[in-house]
Amino acid sequence: MQKTVVMNHPLIQHKIGILRRTETGSKDFRELISEIAMYMCYEATRDLKLKDVEIETPICRTTVKELSGKKLAVVPILRAGLGMVDGMLAMIPAAKVGHIGLYRDPKTLEPVEYYCKLPADSDEREVFVVDPMLATGGSSVAAIQMLKDKGVKNIRFMCIIAAPEGVERMQKTHPDVDLYIGALDDHLNEHGYIVPGLGDAGDRIFGTK
Repeated sequence: MQKTVVMNHPLIQHKIGILRRTETGSKDFRELISEIAMYMCYEATRDLKLKDVEIETPICRTTVKELSGKKLAVVPILRAGLGMVDGMLAMIPAAKVGHIGLYRDPKTLEPVEYYCKLPADSDEREVFVVDPMLATGGSSVAAIQMLKDKGVKNIRFMCIIAAPEGVERMQKTHPDVDLYIGALDDHLNEHGYIVPGLGDAGDRIFGTK
C-alpha cells in the first residue's frame, strides 16, 4: 500500500525555511539542498530490512544487524535533482546512481524526455527517484513510468517541496510508489510554480536564470 510521508523533523523544517528565502545565494542553496536530502534519506530508509550476521569483535563473537534484501540506487531527475545526490550518497555510499533527463515544455507544462541512463541491475534495486520540487507532477510521473518501462519494480520518490496537485497526480498514476516530502505547500499558481515554494530550484542550485 502506498505511503505519503511529509517530514516533520525540526532540522528539515528549519533548513527548508532558509532554503525558501530570496536572499539565500547559490552556494548556500546547494549546501542546504544536499543537507536536507541527507536528513530525508535517513527518514525514508527507516523501513529497510535487516538481517542477523555473526561477527567477531575484539572481545568475543556476537550477532549484529546488517542491511538485507535489495541494493539501492539514486536516480535524480535532471537537472535540479542532481543537487540531492551527494546528500543521499552521504547516507548510502554504496548506492549506484542513474540519471533521467526531462524538461518541462513552457506552453503545455508537460515533460519531454531527452536522457535516460540507469545502472544495469536497476530492476534488482530499490530505486530512489529524487527531485527538489513536485509541482504539476508531470516530470515525476513520466520519470517513474520510464523506470517501470525498463523493468524497475521497487521505486520510492523523494522531493523537498510539493504542491497538493502534484501529490494527487502521483498517487493516482503511481499508487505503488511511496512519496517522501519535505514540505507540502499550498497550491500551484497560473505559471505552474509552487506557492509559496522557492522559485526555480534548478536556477537557484546552478546560479542560472
